[in-house]
Amino acid sequence: MSKLSRIGPKIEIPAELPRYETLVHMLRAAVDQRPDAVAVICEDRRVTYRQFGRATAGLAKRLGSLAGKRAALLMPNSIEMDIAVLAVMTAGGQVAPINPFFRDREYEKVIPIVEADILIADPAHIDQAKALAEKFGVREVFSLGPGGDEEIDQWFDDASLVVDPSGRRADDLALILFTGGSTGIPKGVDHTFRGLMHGILQHVAVWPLEWGEERFLTVAPMFHIWGLAYTAWVPIYSQGTLVIVPRYDPEKVVRALGEHRITVFGGGPAPIYMGLLANPAFDEQDYSSLKYSLSGGAPVPEDLHKEWERRTGCPISEGWGMTEGAPFCLNHAAVPHRLLSVGNPVPETYVEIVDIETGERVLPMGEAGEVRVKGPQLMVGYRNNPEETARQLRNGWMYTGDVGYVDEDGYLFLVDRKKDMVIVGGYNVYPREVDEVLFNHPAIREAATVGKPDPRLGEVLVAFVVLDRGKTLTEEEFFAYCERQMVKYKRPVEVYFVDALPKTGTNKIDRPALRTMLKQMSAGA
Repeated sequence: MSKLSRIGPKIEIPAELPRYETLVHMLRAAVDQRPDAVAVICEDRRVTYRQFGRATAGLAKRLGSLAGKRAALLMPNSIEMDIAVLAVMTAGGQVAPINPFFRDREYEKVIPIVEADILIADPAHIDQAKALAEKFGVREVFSLGPGGDEEIDQWFDDASLVVDPSGRRADDLALILFTGGSTGIPKGVDHTFRGLMHGILQHVAVWPLEWGEERFLTVAPMFHIWGLAYTAWVPIYSQGTLVIVPRYDPEKVVRALGEHRITVFGGGPAPIYMGLLANPAFDEQDYSSLKYSLSGGAPVPEDLHKEWERRTGCPISEGWGMTEGAPFCLNHAAVPHRLLSVGNPVPETYVEIVDIETGERVLPMGEAGEVRVKGPQLMVGYRNNPEETARQLRNGWMYTGDVGYVDEDGYLFLVDRKKDMVIVGGYNVYPREVDEVLFNHPAIREAATVGKPDPRLGEVLVAFVVLDRGKTLTEEEFFAYCERQMVKYKRPVEVYFVDALPKTGTNKIDRPALRTMLKQMSAGA
């Protein structure tokens, strides 16, 4: 009889790892134990843990009590954003980092879900933030950063400012992150401190660190689960130094890896690594200090694995998680990697492969099906969305929508997605959401988007459009409309104007047929 596709962790969380009730307690420990160490470097600015703690406490005092309330952040990666996230938590609130590069229609879907009391923006986005605050009744809005309403430097020398974790509890709601929706409606993912702290412990158990010695580099956005849970918070937990490159620029990242003697590179999806290897300055740097090159969000091709290790001496370690809970599976530092696998379950986490139709029958080992996960790092639910919560969380299992299989040694391989989701440069994009934007154009009667493989971004979006009778729309006008309406990674890069879209027997758009059409058109080109 075949073994069933049930796998669990191969290692436990080491007993010697410090455990904290909340992230605020974690920050306080770092400030108390290593006050003079550099916490964050961003371009030509450096902030010590003492300064970081004082600025966090000062901003928390400025915010006032946020117990039971929420604060939204419209900020790009920066020292200010790193501090603002923890300041909201210190003040007792739940923080909601939102992509600052969204367009108005995208903000208008997520801001009402947050129901924020306060909106904090960097100076470049304050006008947009004020307009949103007025439209959605946010009681207070201000800018944080150089030249803004508040600047973190004002708190650096105030010795009376101390991070105070009292009153913060493990089961308090701490974070809202947004994930796309297959219906075109984003979902706000609620996380508690308990779940977030488990995620940090799981990461550090699998990829061990030297306390106070590591130098991390991040290009991942802090409004993303990876950009916070690993690349912003694990450095504080391990009392190391975080180097931020605010926006991905291959040459700046390459030079930062060498100049700062980076030991942990939270690189992210495969396109990040491809861009670095292609940069002319890449082989000028010394990568001998690099211990971990970490990846997730999209599969890493075999050739990329081999080239990165050959040129740096450090293998890429792939992992897998979701906004709803991270990590799930990682390639352990102490366990042999299996090429193209996302690894084994992290401590306290269990994975099963179940049939796609019912989600209840556990499949035999080696057979592909939907991956479901159980662990303490999972979300508590989607904010104000009990129906979606009940659909995704069943009997303690998180149904991921990813299709995969496990081998005899407990390695997970992801092979497909149950949903129509497309991953563009590591960002999840749901075609239904893009379609909705296209439907709203006055010249478009029907539209549908599908993903297409791309050597740089992994996938890109291609649109098929049916125009209303008598209406005209040029490619230039189409792309200009998309630029006004959507953040860059959601925009189609190609458009085909067609007479009709293929439909299923129930009159739904047949996306598999569109993908076939796209392959034929590409081959014909």
